[in-house]
Amino acid sequence: MRIAVMGAGAVGGYFGARLLAAGADVAFLARGRHLAAIRQDGLRIESAAGNLHLKNVTASDDAAAIGPVDIVLFAVKLWDTEAAAAKLAPLVGPDTAVITLQNGVTSAETLASAVGAAHVAGGVAHIAAQVFAPGVIRHTGTMARLSFGELNGKRSERMTRFHALAADAGFDAIYSPDILSMIWEKFTFLAPFSGVTALTRQPVGVIRAVPETRALFLDAVAEVAELARRKAVNLGPDILDRIGTLIDSLVPEMKSSMLNDLERGGRLELPWLSGAVVRLGRELEVPTPVHRVIAAALAPYADGQPAK
Repeated sequence: MRIAVMGAGAVGGYFGARLLAAGADVAFLARGRHLAAIRQDGLRIESAAGNLHLKNVTASDDAAAIGPVDIVLFAVKLWDTEAAAAKLAPLVGPDTAVITLQNGVTSAETLASAVGAAHVAGGVAHIAAQVFAPGVIRHTGTMARLSFGELNGKRSERMTRFHALAADAGFDAIYSPDILSMIWEKFTFLAPFSGVTALTRQPVGVIRAVPETRALFLDAVAEVAELARRKAVNLGPDILDRIGTLIDSLVPEMKSSMLNDLERGGRLELPWLSGAVVRLGRELEVPTPVHRVIAAALAPYADGQPAK
């Protein structure tokens, strides 16, 4: 299979690198200093699961230079979704699957508008990583799981082939018959995790150790779980307990990518996380007071460090 990674940042870069190291034919779409560093010195992964230094990596900022592939791992930041989706056409052949690995619950609709619903598949990445320096991705902890599947829940040859490839790539690869529920389950964790860590400027170890911030986080989880219920997405009756267990299992120093972006003065995915929770809450008439406060408090930083 030919694989293109659109958005070779922390998530796309990590999983693409593992696939490439396992022998897959992988090309990376990147830009700026990150692209220049990959072209000059390859792609480096720093990880407790094993370091990598991949040289002679195929990397470009032009999808036409790569051409049609079997799988696109779509991992751009949410604010780049529409612009990146408009550039997908050269990568898409008759049976190409574009697997969105983005946060949030709106990406599939945007991609379907760009390339057609038949070419869109769902994906969920569970990993704590960041671009530490141009061409260098640092993975925190050892959790690295990639789940994927057709949005209609049916099995397909393209997902079966990709699963066989990913299963040998050194991360947990899960072919899900209900990827939509998995996308919502991650959103139910990630929107609160991103919001509360960014709001407090603290990693998960502090959030879970302080009773007030732990309760705040679980209240934020409950708000998103109610949105999922209203949209007929089955997360199970124990979703709060499962997410509580999840945060207890994470390495104490783990931060959300939104907190990493906030600390470096970058743009935030806030409108697609807590902001989206607030908007959906209005549409579905579900109260979302915790996320409303998060969205309001972080609004001055949404486009980067506010001017003084």
